[in-house]
Amino acid sequence: MTLKRAILATVAFGVLSGAALAETEFTLSYFMGPKHRFNEAFFTPFADKLTELSGGELTVKQYAGGTLNSNPALQYSTVVEGVTDVAFGISSYTYDLFPISSAISVPGVCNSGIDCTEALWRARDLIEKEFNAKLIAMWSNEPMAIVTRDKPIRTLEDFKGLKIRVSSNIEADFLSALGAAPVSQSVSEINQNLANGTIDAIAIDPTSIRDFKLYEPANYVTLGMPTSGLAFWLLMNKQSYEGLSDEGKAWVDAASGRELSVAGANLTETMAEGALQVARDAGVEIITLSPEETARITEAFSAPLAKFKAETFNGVSGADIYAAMKGE
Repeated sequence: MTLKRAILATVAFGVLSGAALAETEFTLSYFMGPKHRFNEAFFTPFADKLTELSGGELTVKQYAGGTLNSNPALQYSTVVEGVTDVAFGISSYTYDLFPISSAISVPGVCNSGIDCTEALWRARDLIEKEFNAKLIAMWSNEPMAIVTRDKPIRTLEDFKGLKIRVSSNIEADFLSALGAAPVSQSVSEINQNLANGTIDAIAIDPTSIRDFKLYEPANYVTLGMPTSGLAFWLLMNKQSYEGLSDEGKAWVDAASGRELSVAGANLTETMAEGALQVARDAGVEIITLSPEETARITEAFSAPLAKFKAETFNGVSGADIYAAMKGE
């Protein structure tokens, strides 16, 4: 680390621990709890691999639960400003900054968490230009499930007037085309809001049904939506990375990247069925859309898809982003 980074580390974390951290100990910040699946799949594997490769010269200390910053939309600023060395974030939560990586949510780009992760890496050259930081990992979750309390979703018509919480602007555009009324809410509020009727539905990946205990207020979960995932990332402060020796940079490079991302996506994908089984055991009905309804929804998506492809994002056309992610 540079002297400036060492001073920042001393100031930021000496307050928490009463002592300055070693220069070789990187901080990794995220706003979820330490038992979140992304810790097992991405955060800890990166830390363990870095420690192994460096023989203990470079280590990582986690700060979970928003210890350094609890606002999901401000995670990028924490890493750019040097509040933390490494931060986890979600592109769609700061869509104006990251429209290219957020485009992984466009229906038709990919059809599984692994496929969507591969799609992100196919578009790496476009996406890295959005980040003023070192890219450590980049991955996607599973395509959305629709979680409801009172109304089962079996057909396109069932979406009409549905007040549905979404995770991204792109999801909102496409679900609006089905007649739904998308709203944005903090993920920490969705369980209670579904229970009290503030919202009618939640669009979210299946594994999150267990993470946020949505099986408690829900009675129905609909699968088979022709949608894609969300873009997640781990970024490292540029100064933290550039302040390393060439050998240190090589260790970080080897511990991070596509291999870490795809391995983590493989692990998290296996967790989806377990989450759905928890919902079944709680009495939730699991519905899978028929091929006919999936085709109808796909057709309804054609207009917003054409609109996306015709627009420009950070100097790149939607059509070019779509093609890059598809590998075309």
